[in-house]
Amino acid sequence: MRPPAEWPSDDANNPDNTQATADVLRMPVGRHYSRGCRCGVGVQFGGVLVTPSSKPRPTWGGVPLERRRILLGMAAIGGFLAVDLGAVAYAGGWIGTAHRLTPHIFIKAFEWVNGKQSGFRKNHAKGVAVAGYFDSNGNGREVSRAAVFRSGRTPVLGRFSLAGGNAHAADMAATARGLGLAFGFPGGAQWRTAMLNLPVFPDSSPQGFYDRLLASKPSPGTGKPDPEATAAFLAAHPETAKAMKIIGQSPPTPGFADSTFRSLNTFYFISESGSRTPVRWSLVPVTPPPPRTSSGPNALFDAVVRQIRSGPLQWKLMLALGAPSDPLDDATLSWPADRRAIDAGTLTLTSIETERAGNARDINFDPLVLPPGIERSDDPLLSPRSAVYAASYRVRAREPKSAPAVNVDEVAL
Repeated sequence: MRPPAEWPSDDANNPDNTQATADVLRMPVGRHYSRGCRCGVGVQFGGVLVTPSSKPRPTWGGVPLERRRILLGMAAIGGFLAVDLGAVAYAGGWIGTAHRLTPHIFIKAFEWVNGKQSGFRKNHAKGVAVAGYFDSNGNGREVSRAAVFRSGRTPVLGRFSLAGGNAHAADMAATARGLGLAFGFPGGAQWRTAMLNLPVFPDSSPQGFYDRLLASKPSPGTGKPDPEATAAFLAAHPETAKAMKIIGQSPPTPGFADSTFRSLNTFYFISESGSRTPVRWSLVPVTPPPPRTSSGPNALFDAVVRQIRSGPLQWKLMLALGAPSDPLDDATLSWPADRRAIDAGTLTLTSIETERAGNARDINFDPLVLPPGIERSDDPLLSPRSAVYAASYRVRAREPKSAPAVNVDEVAL
């Protein structure tokens, strides 16, 4: 297993890349280690030197100031905001050397692993749209001036999803579950977040994620990843091997409704006085409804459809406050369980729909669409996530739409 040789390393004329991504959305790929072996794992990134740009630019929260003014004026445009935000933030003054990963390379990798999935997100392809509101109790104002933490109610659009680029894969309990939310969409102070039901993220770098993606390609004979590819990947990425052990010690709950969803990445919350506090947040179910027994290829989605039809689902938004000794730029490492956490309010989801135009189907849950009062950290995953999400949005926006993988209206009570 190896990625197609014709993949471009970067091409400004490629329709999946804007000139911005061709010029600045670059990071080092390093040497290919699959070419001389049968492991099929794409790229080895350890030890690659990344050097800062010789032309530093003034920034605010990692974003060049002049571009940020433009972006703030585009806040209501929805998914396309992420195109420039991701491009500018990822640039960050860093360039690589000979071979580079770009958003286009990631998109081609997802297609190579999962096949062509026309009109779907390239990761977390299978999902349903939800809506509701967030009731803030005002406690979050202690650490952030963001409008969403003022006492009161903020409308929310969201999406439940399963990790992976095959929209028609059968639901599996062990597959990572996602919850994307857009608070205050489409306002200028909106906050978007994409969370998982995992205790830590498997990768600490974009390079590691790319390697893991290629190693996950199912073998034609078994339908499962090549064991040699998996072993080679884990040997090259001990940080992921350690993270997978932590994940394995936290068995998943029966469904979406009783899952705890976490940001995993660190962000900085900025208070009215200007103090900066590292924060990781989580959504903890308030009173999970009784599990709904479902079977078939959409069992997890069918269950949550029935649960929301029976009554609203609720989670507490908990803000964990980091200490100077905590890892702030490595999502594979958890924080101590005794860190102080602020109960900032309650998320209530009241409706669930088949993905369509007008609901969360076309929202890009870019983690760098942040309101004043929340800023990105130096976690190396954040800017690439933003850039790849934007590339995925551009690609699927011009593809013909396929029938949704989950049709809510077909779920019996």
